[in-house]
Amino acid sequence: MSEGAVLATFFGDEEFPVEWEDGQRELFWVHDDLHIPNPVSPMYADIGGWWLKCDYMFRRFGTPFASDWIVKIINGYVYTAAIPASAGLHAEANEYGARYTPRVPLDPAYPEQIGAYMGWTLPYYAEHFLTWWRGRLRPEMERNFERFDDYDTDGASLLDLAILLEDAIDMHDRHWQIHWVLNFAQFSATLALNAAIAKAKGEGDHAALMGRLQSSTENRNWDSIEALWKIKELVKAEGGAVAKAFQRPTAQDVLRALEATPEGRTFVAEQIVPYQKTFGYKSMWAHEFAFTTWRENPAPVVEAIRGYLEVDYDFPAELHSVAEDLEAAKAEVMDGVPAGEGRDELARALELSLRMNPLTPDHHFYIDQGTNARVRLVLVAIGRKLVEAGVLADPEDVMYLRYNELRALMAGSLPGDVAGLVGDRRDAREAAFERRPRDWVGTATEESVAFPYLSLWAFPEKLHRKPAESADQVQGLPASAGVVEGSARVVLSPQEFDAVKKGEVVVCRMTSPAWVVLFTKISGLVTDAGGMASHPAVVSREFGIPAVVGTSDATRRISTGDRVRVNGALGRVDILADEVR
Repeated sequence: MSEGAVLATFFGDEEFPVEWEDGQRELFWVHDDLHIPNPVSPMYADIGGWWLKCDYMFRRFGTPFASDWIVKIINGYVYTAAIPASAGLHAEANEYGARYTPRVPLDPAYPEQIGAYMGWTLPYYAEHFLTWWRGRLRPEMERNFERFDDYDTDGASLLDLAILLEDAIDMHDRHWQIHWVLNFAQFSATLALNAAIAKAKGEGDHAALMGRLQSSTENRNWDSIEALWKIKELVKAEGGAVAKAFQRPTAQDVLRALEATPEGRTFVAEQIVPYQKTFGYKSMWAHEFAFTTWRENPAPVVEAIRGYLEVDYDFPAELHSVAEDLEAAKAEVMDGVPAGEGRDELARALELSLRMNPLTPDHHFYIDQGTNARVRLVLVAIGRKLVEAGVLADPEDVMYLRYNELRALMAGSLPGDVAGLVGDRRDAREAAFERRPRDWVGTATEESVAFPYLSLWAFPEKLHRKPAESADQVQGLPASAGVVEGSARVVLSPQEFDAVKKGEVVVCRMTSPAWVVLFTKISGLVTDAGGMASHPAVVSREFGIPAVVGTSDATRRISTGDRVRVNGALGRVDILADEVR
């Protein structure tokens, strides 16, 4: 139950109805468009959600502001709410959501007492976590991956795969425990730096500077981009049939041309397939099992190379530019701060925060992307066996079953019309795409919107965001400075990546690391979701692209072909005119 002054409430309306259970209305539920902007699949909601291990994070760190972070599926979309540490409520699983029952209230002094423990230990995490990550935690995850990557799923029995799925879930749970230790330690280091800057340089808006200070030049995201760039350079240098194939207009056209020549087939075997094996464990939306991975389909890899050739992408220059800007930001944060205790505190906070920077892209690579992708591949392998047995029509049907439904189906004990059940849920998910989710529901209080992690969803800013001044203006949050005019390209699915042309402004719900292939050729970015520290904001700053995030409805108000002006400093998008489409 949230405390403090009530700022606003929304309990549903005809356009977005909400069914409530006891105790839920009092909580502040935020649409998780940061990770899952699309309607969620039943299987992912059951076993894949990032929220499944949040109680571990709160327990380990002794957080005074929350004891759990729970989910409620509303009209197909994921909404999350934090349970205050002093709420005196107990959450029980109930059809993706939660049911609350009273428990003995905690000692009112508990939050302050346990908060002292958190404050005592957090600097130690910030100082040592990068060493733990590189020396112990990342190797642990890489060893776990080996078993799944080397497993002969085609030769396995359905029973073999049933047990493999249980092992995959165990791996997933362990990796998300690591995720939350890393994430909270890093998030706290960032908050500490922000506080230190405000103390040393005065209160004010330091968001742009903080954003620049979160860049990193050594991580697996840059490794994946460098590997693509090297393949692009190889194609450019060798020419011949392979280079000719990459002149085709789409990734599928390129693949067909490559398969038609001996040189092309060799290129696929020696360049594309190895890239897939190393960097292919990701999809357009990592927080979901229903999207095909690059490991399964080489088209996104080919499209990335084709795009790099189109703009002659210069990876070394890009990396050098990021490194230079990071050094300039480090100098700027210390500039004008006099010698003494205050400067020493700022320097220490800066050092601890910078040590954590590589961990954002690294943990995305290994956990958000890599771990979820491997669970998906086990599920698809099970789906193929069930199709062979005549139980399902499509391997992807498993995503529309609940976890225990799938287990009962594999054991032959699930009653009823499975095909009808899957079909109904597919239809419901498709229908949900047509409904515009609200940014939040429930009760917004001073305490609930102060939950530290909500800054990732641009709260409390979204509660106080100024309305657009006209119908031709879309208001969001400033993410990456600069002003650009260009033709808009609305991108809602990976199938639309091919259509993006050089110099266009991409308008989308949200981005993930799989979208980085577009950043080398677009001129601007506008997203429905995200805050200053979200993926689209960080990557736009790294690539020097003006960006506005957190608009909530840009994909509905802007159409492909609209001429738009993106002002990344003001967080505003002006729709200027319709171009010839």
